[in-house]
Amino acid sequence: MTTQPIRALETFENPRPERDYTIRIRMPEFTCLCPKTGQPDFATLYLEYVPAERCVELKSLKLYVWSYRDEGAFHEAVTNRILDDLVRATDPRFMRLTAEFNVRGGVYTKVIAEHRDDGWTAPPAVTLP
Repeated sequence: MTTQPIRALETFENPRPERDYTIRIRMPEFTCLCPKTGQPDFATLYLEYVPAERCVELKSLKLYVWSYRDEGAFHEAVTNRILDDLVRATDPRFMRLTAEFNVRGGVYTKVIAEHRDDGWTAPPAVTLP
């Protein structure tokens, strides 16, 4: 059993690649270090994606997120790096990563980064009565 953080993201075959559907994952225990002070930064990460051929495996995602705990990173940089790694691993039709960082000195930070596959458009929203 793995008990150490790792940067490897595992994937598995999308069970319904012919269908657009959304996977939403909430990760409330993200931590990294402020690159200026070395103090911990805490955030909740929200991942939303429409898979193509591959889905991210959750245990590997947990260990991947854990790997940032002792790394200094600006909020904007770490959010985009995580999105880039997830896109590289899964090659989704669409992916959005939202990072909501806890207050630090009276300032909250929310960073939203997106990837959209060339040629993919979201299906129209359905409004039910």
